[in-house]
Amino acid sequence: MKQSMVVRIVAPLSLVLFLFLAFAPAALAAPSSYRLSFVGPKKYYLALGDSLAFGFQPDLNFSHGYVDDFYSNLKGHGVQSLANMGCPGETSSTFINGGCPYPYLRKYPYIGAQLNAAVLFLKLHPGQVSPVTLDIGANDMLSDITTSNCTVSSKFDSDLATLDSNLTKTILPQLVAAMTVNGKVTGDLVMMNYYDPYQNICPHSVSYVQTIDQHLANDVSGYGTIVNVFTAFGGAATPNPNICTYTWMCSVFKDIHATTKGYSVIATTFENGTGY
Repeated sequence: MKQSMVVRIVAPLSLVLFLFLAFAPAALAAPSSYRLSFVGPKKYYLALGDSLAFGFQPDLNFSHGYVDDFYSNLKGHGVQSLANMGCPGETSSTFINGGCPYPYLRKYPYIGAQLNAAVLFLKLHPGQVSPVTLDIGANDMLSDITTSNCTVSSKFDSDLATLDSNLTKTILPQLVAAMTVNGKVTGDLVMMNYYDPYQNICPHSVSYVQTIDQHLANDVSGYGTIVNVFTAFGGAATPNPNICTYTWMCSVFKDIHATTKGYSVIATTFENGTGY
């Protein structure tokens, strides 16, 4: 995944999603939602995360990501403005501390850590932001994956524990706190799980992706909702014919990012998962 500057941009989220490949024992796919009710759309839509939130595609089409598609739907529900802070290569640690490797690709300008920028945005627009979407975690595991033989390093468990800790002790509570006005949560926090772009070349990776996704579902429980992109992309069946149409894996780029069609599927998953 390091053939050019463009592919280097892809790598972080590349083995990123893939990180959700060969990692842990099998687990059930995450349920589509943990919350029984939603606040609903408001004036502002805040999108957070890595290159999937940014809407990266290796052909340099950056205008048809899931955030763009979801926003098009949300405008029909009264949402008037989008702030997409997604940064390619973002990990849960850089999300908290700053240092995203490709800040010049961000669509919404801000200085410092994405979490701080998000919290500031929420505080500047109290009670006016909903939904807040988030995809994060894939890049945390990048260094643990060897794609040539689909193996995982011994650091996997500790890196997964760090991801869990960053989400449950810092990211999610701070976002919810910033969305809380007079003791009431005023917006919907919606996180997505990950599809497995490598399931056709590393079939055993599916169970590991399911395990990672279950961790994400457990982490967001009590803070917000998770939507099931894994199932929307075809689930655990291999070979999965959707991989060639929903991602760039079968193209000359051999890239894990979603295609325009794939991003549309992710956006629809957010729509279905929230009922917006």
